[in-house]
Amino acid sequence: MLEQYGYVGILLIVAILFTITIPMLPMLLKRIGLIPSKKNPTKIQQYECGMQTVGKTRIQYNFRYYLFAVLFVLLDMLTIFLYPWAVNVKDLGAGGLVAVGIILILLTVGYIYAWRKGALQWK
Repeated sequence: MLEQYGYVGILLIVAILFTITIPMLPMLLKRIGLIPSKKNPTKIQQYECGMQTVGKTRIQYNFRYYLFAVLFVLLDMLTIFLYPWAVNVKDLGAGGLVAVGIILILLTVGYIYAWRKGALQWK
Protein backbone atom coordinates (compact mmCIF):
# COMPACT_ATOMS: atom_id res chain seq x y z
CA MET A 1 0.00 0.00 0.00
CA LEU A 2 2.78 2.48 0.83
CA GLU A 3 4.62 1.78 -2.39
CA GLN A 4 1.69 3.27 -4.32
CA TYR A 5 2.22 6.51 -2.42
CA GLY A 6 5.86 6.39 -3.46
CA TYR A 7 4.82 6.55 -7.10
CA VAL A 8 2.55 9.48 -6.35
CA GLY A 9 5.42 11.21 -4.53
CA ILE A 10 7.78 10.68 -7.46
CA LEU A 11 5.15 12.05 -9.84
CA LEU A 12 4.64 15.06 -7.56
CA ILE A 13 8.39 15.76 -7.44
CA VAL A 14 8.70 15.47 -11.23
CA ALA A 15 5.69 17.78 -11.71
CA ILE A 16 7.12 20.41 -9.35
CA LEU A 17 10.57 20.25 -10.98
CA PHE A 18 9.03 20.49 -14.44
CA THR A 19 6.91 23.47 -13.38
CA ILE A 20 9.95 25.27 -12.00
CA THR A 21 12.40 24.29 -14.75
CA ILE A 22 10.39 25.21 -17.85
CA PRO A 23 9.88 28.92 -17.00
CA MET A 24 13.48 29.26 -15.74
CA LEU A 25 15.04 27.63 -18.82
CA PRO A 26 14.79 30.70 -21.13
CA MET A 27 16.30 32.97 -18.46
CA LEU A 28 19.16 30.51 -17.94
CA LEU A 29 19.83 30.23 -21.68
CA LYS A 30 19.78 34.02 -21.99
CA ARG A 31 22.37 34.39 -19.21
CA ILE A 32 24.61 31.76 -20.79
CA GLY A 33 24.40 33.57 -24.12
CA LEU A 34 22.61 30.98 -26.22
CA ILE A 35 19.63 33.28 -26.73
CA PRO A 36 20.43 36.69 -28.25
CA SER A 37 19.17 39.62 -26.21
CA LYS A 38 19.67 42.44 -28.75
CA LYS A 39 16.54 43.61 -30.52
CA ASN A 40 16.75 43.52 -34.27
CA PRO A 41 14.36 45.45 -36.59
CA THR A 42 14.04 42.34 -38.73
CA LYS A 43 12.50 40.46 -35.80
CA ILE A 44 9.73 43.04 -35.39
CA GLN A 45 8.53 42.87 -39.02
CA GLN A 46 5.46 40.96 -40.17
CA TYR A 47 6.08 37.29 -40.68
CA GLU A 48 2.76 35.70 -41.59
CA CYS A 49 2.07 37.10 -45.03
CA GLY A 50 4.65 39.86 -45.36
CA MET A 51 2.09 42.60 -45.98
CA GLN A 52 1.29 45.61 -43.83
CA THR A 53 -2.13 45.44 -42.24
CA VAL A 54 -4.82 47.72 -43.60
CA GLY A 55 -7.55 48.95 -41.28
CA LYS A 56 -8.28 47.56 -37.86
CA THR A 57 -6.25 44.59 -36.75
CA ARG A 58 -8.64 43.70 -33.95
CA ILE A 59 -11.39 41.24 -34.84
CA GLN A 60 -14.51 41.17 -32.69
CA TYR A 61 -16.09 37.78 -32.25
CA ASN A 62 -19.76 37.22 -31.66
CA PHE A 63 -20.54 36.67 -27.99
CA ARG A 64 -22.70 33.66 -28.87
CA TYR A 65 -19.56 31.63 -29.56
CA TYR A 66 -18.62 32.05 -25.92
CA LEU A 67 -22.09 31.04 -24.73
CA PHE A 68 -22.09 27.91 -26.86
CA ALA A 69 -18.63 27.02 -25.57
CA VAL A 70 -19.76 27.39 -21.95
CA LEU A 71 -22.85 25.26 -22.59
CA PHE A 72 -20.68 22.63 -24.26
CA VAL A 73 -18.38 22.56 -21.23
CA LEU A 74 -21.40 22.26 -18.91
CA LEU A 75 -22.74 19.29 -20.85
CA ASP A 76 -19.28 17.69 -20.85
CA MET A 77 -19.13 18.13 -17.09
CA LEU A 78 -22.48 16.42 -16.84
CA THR A 79 -21.12 13.46 -18.77
CA ILE A 80 -17.95 13.34 -16.69
CA PHE A 81 -19.90 13.29 -13.43
CA LEU A 82 -22.68 10.96 -14.50
CA TYR A 83 -20.56 8.17 -15.98
CA PRO A 84 -18.69 7.23 -12.77
CA TRP A 85 -21.92 7.55 -10.82
CA ALA A 86 -23.71 5.19 -13.22
CA VAL A 87 -20.89 2.64 -12.93
CA ASN A 88 -20.91 2.65 -9.09
CA VAL A 89 -24.55 3.46 -8.41
CA LYS A 90 -24.98 0.45 -6.07
CA ASP A 91 -21.90 1.28 -3.98
CA LEU A 92 -22.61 5.00 -3.60
CA GLY A 93 -26.06 4.68 -2.10
CA ALA A 94 -28.17 7.66 -1.05
CA GLY A 95 -25.22 10.08 -0.76
CA GLY A 96 -24.28 9.53 -4.38
CA LEU A 97 -27.90 9.97 -5.44
CA VAL A 98 -28.12 13.28 -3.58
CA ALA A 99 -24.83 14.52 -5.09
CA VAL A 100 -25.91 13.66 -8.64
CA GLY A 101 -29.32 15.22 -7.96
CA ILE A 102 -27.65 18.48 -6.94
CA ILE A 103 -25.46 18.45 -10.04
CA LEU A 104 -28.45 17.79 -12.29
CA ILE A 105 -30.48 20.56 -10.65
CA LEU A 106 -27.64 23.08 -11.05
CA LEU A 107 -27.07 22.17 -14.68
CA THR A 108 -30.79 22.26 -15.42
CA VAL A 109 -31.12 25.72 -13.88
CA GLY A 110 -28.16 26.91 -15.97
CA TYR A 111 -29.62 25.40 -19.12
CA ILE A 112 -33.03 27.00 -18.50
CA TYR A 113 -31.35 30.35 -17.83
CA ALA A 114 -29.45 30.14 -21.11
CA TRP A 115 -32.59 29.12 -22.93
CA ARG A 116 -34.60 32.07 -21.54
CA LYS A 117 -31.79 34.52 -22.35
CA GLY A 118 -31.88 33.34 -25.97
CA ALA A 119 -28.36 31.93 -25.92
CA LEU A 120 -29.44 28.84 -27.84
CA GLN A 121 -30.92 30.75 -30.76
CA TRP A 122 -28.54 31.39 -33.61
CA LYS A 123 -29.43 34.55 -35.52
